Amino acid sequence: MGTAVGGGKAVPRYLQIAEDIVRQIRAGVLAPGDQVPSEADMVERYGVSGGTVRKAMLEVRASGLVDTRHGKGSYVKDRPPVRHRSSDRFRRSLRRGGKAAYLAESEQSGATAKVSVIYIGPMEAAPDIATRLGVDAGTQVLARRRLYFRNGVPVETAASYLPWDVVKDIPELFAENPGGGGIYARLEDHGHVFAEFVETLQARPAAKAEASELALSPGAPVVHLLRDAITEEGRVVEVCDTLMAADQFVFEYRIPAAD
Repeated sequence: MGTAVGGGKAVPRYLQIAEDIVRQIRAGVLAPGDQVPSEADMVERYGVSGGTVRKAMLEVRASGLVDTRHGKGSYVKDRPPVRHRSSDRFRRSLRRGGKAAYLAESEQSGATAKVSVIYIGPMEAAPDIATRLGVDAGTQVLARRRLYFRNGVPVETAASYLPWDVVKDIPELFAENPGGGGIYARLEDHGHVFAEFVETLQARPAAKAEASELALSPGAPVVHLLRDAITEEGRVVEVCDTLMAADQFVFEYRIPAAD
């Protein structure tokens, strides 16, 4: 049986099977850490071929709800999402309390967070980054690239780009650990007081290298976020280019109903 009819439209059998597995995961029938039934089990359970089961599992993996281990099968992820409160995550009070946004959010979710610094140093600004920073393409900027972990699992990559004239006299920004409150606290310590943060988000499938870095299944959904950190003088002093595993974050915004 290859398809079923529902609402006047034929639904491929492999999609029905994938939807059933996803429903079981979301309902807790398959709990975090549980192994998804094997191909042989699903062939018998659903009365389909192995090819149909493999197509179904491609859809399940694309949902981001399972990890596939070579030679061992697929397992339900134990990765409840962090609530990403974009309306207040950069409050000055959090920085004064010595907490960078990601660490504060992870702590609120009850998770153990870790940041691994991949690169800190000079870099020529790419055209899109240069435009955001208001400098010429190829101008030297400071790049800080990090990989963020939660409960030992990589969930986010972020690269910050900062104007060289701003950072050259702030030695903490060249250190792996810039101190309590992160790089925004150090910038404000040196007179770069923030007025606002502007974020742009786009959801898309992960490229192969991105999926590998974030331990995702190929083609799993990610959120690409670009943020401009803008001072009271109207200058962008940091552009942050972030890639987030979509199943790891819930985005929450508070929008005033102003005239």
